[in-house]
Amino acid sequence: MHHSKDHDQDDENLVSKSQLKREAEAQQELGRTLVDLSVGKLEKMPIDDELLDAIQLAQRIRNKREGFRRQLQHIGKMMRHRDTAPIAQALSELENTHDEQNALFHQLEKYRDTILAEGDGAIQEFLHDYPQADRQKLRQLYRQAQKQQQQGKPPAAARELFKYLREVATV
Repeated sequence: MHHSKDHDQDDENLVSKSQLKREAEAQQELGRTLVDLSVGKLEKMPIDDELLDAIQLAQRIRNKREGFRRQLQHIGKMMRHRDTAPIAQALSELENTHDEQNALFHQLEKYRDTILAEGDGAIQEFLHDYPQADRQKLRQLYRQAQKQQQQGKPPAAARELFKYLREVATV
């Protein structure tokens, strides 16, 4: 009977060891995500100078395989001694912003394609959603794009139309 109790104790230790390992791997992964960020995005992260220095070093030695691997492990260890919730939150917000921008970008591409295909009706629809847009400018870009397409010229006006739609939508 006594032996069984020891066995239960071992199971608990195994669970907590594997749990610790999973947590350590999650911290390591979080560190790796930070290392992959651009300078601008990294500046927005709520991290201390010591961790920032370690991340920047990893970015500098990225092409030195063994040193980079060790530096990532070091960052992972550093992460274990920090409250990483604010960092994870900031990364999540950064990702969501990117997804929202992608969705808007695709919506604007659809507007552009519809305007190029349908003209005034589609322009009216865009103005309904974005009343601050300039109807004259939209019509002018539409006409230029039609002309360029008929003449087999590069679609400069179509690109200009997309740029204008993006300007209007992201103000």
